[in-house]
Amino acid sequence: MGIADKAKNAAEDAIGQAKEVIGNITGNDDLKAEGKKDQGVSGAKKVGENIKDKFTN
Repeated sequence: MGIADKAKNAAEDAIGQAKEVIGNITGNDDLKAEGKKDQGVSGAKKVGENIKDKFTN
C-alpha cells in the first residue's frame, strides 16, 4: 500500500471516529451511523490493500 493510500485511509478512519463522537454528544443517530460506516469502509480498504501487498511483495 502506498503512503498516500495509508494516509487517506487513516484520515477517513479519523473522520469517521469524529463523526461518531459528535453524533453521540449531540444525540444525532444518523451522524453516529455515518461515522461507523466511514470507519468500516476505511477498514475494508485497509484489509484489501494489505492483501494486495502480500501478493505483490
